[in-house]
Amino acid sequence: MSANNDIKKWYESEGERSDVVISTRIRLARNLNGYPFPHLMNQAQMKEVCEKVRDALTGGNSALRNSFRYVEADKLSTVALASLVERHLISPEFASAPQGRAILLMEDESVCIMINEEDHVRIQVMGSGMQLEKAYDMADKIDTLLDETLNFAFDEELGYLTACPTNLGTGMRASVMLHLPASEADGTLRRVAANLGKIGAAIRGSYGEGSRSTGAMYQISNQVTLGISEKDTLSNLTDITNQIISLEKKSRANLLGSESYQDSVWRALGLLKSARVMSSSEFAELYSALRVGVAEGLINGMTLGSLSEAYESVQPARLMEQYGETMNSSQRDRKRAEILREAFKNTDIA
Repeated sequence: MSANNDIKKWYESEGERSDVVISTRIRLARNLNGYPFPHLMNQAQMKEVCEKVRDALTGGNSALRNSFRYVEADKLSTVALASLVERHLISPEFASAPQGRAILLMEDESVCIMINEEDHVRIQVMGSGMQLEKAYDMADKIDTLLDETLNFAFDEELGYLTACPTNLGTGMRASVMLHLPASEADGTLRRVAANLGKIGAAIRGSYGEGSRSTGAMYQISNQVTLGISEKDTLSNLTDITNQIISLEKKSRANLLGSESYQDSVWRALGLLKSARVMSSSEFAELYSALRVGVAEGLINGMTLGSLSEAYESVQPARLMEQYGETMNSSQRDRKRAEILREAFKNTDIA
């Protein structure tokens, strides 16, 4: 499913504390009364739920009704689904079994509602930088609009009822994607990760639970949803994130004082400006050094928003979606290098 290139995407802009915080995401899990959880539904029930959620959002008088595209997942190719996973719009689990599932996607891709993943409804709101309150306000607005028609399953003691007990209560997962190369390099991150569970948070790789980090990108999220309010969850995660940012900045100051690290930033830039072949794994590692270089003023002619746009544009499935689904890895590596040369042609060492 090709993105509309005329609409500026959320990741092309910079948000608060973007030097360390790449993005923010709020996810709300909801289920409809009168239907079993998705893993117990038949195809007819799944179709009904998809249509009910679609109509609840797009059929009323809300100002949001014309902001979304409705897409049935099984109408998308494997490559299109993989591209959505790369952009964190759907989960790998959703993509692996698209039958009976659908999404509602906002034009700028800042909101994506998965229908019939683990729960009937997964409202996801994303934004650049540190935007927990703003993202939650949008998620809450959509949640309220949908609940007016759908009547979500709720218990006075347990809160919102969810397929997985760990989501009972608010049904909310708030997360921030952080770039932590200095903390990773000096061992600070390892010490922090060992203590996060004690204060109700978790650290995961780039694609959430069970994934590994690439390019020193890590996701920090709340673990507790029962017995705590949304407001307190956001406040706790904000405090934790601010502490991690402070530690990263301290470690980064030491890292930037190293001539060898500065050299690695400039070597990364030189490679991207001249390479004819570039694998996704090589770019992921170079991206980490480049992001520090742009954020800390070591590289001129590139913003963090432009860098994020370049990053998204050269992911494997995105390349295949844009330039041909039959592209093999060698063809993708050549096309990736070509796109990156163009993106970085006006950059230089500060």
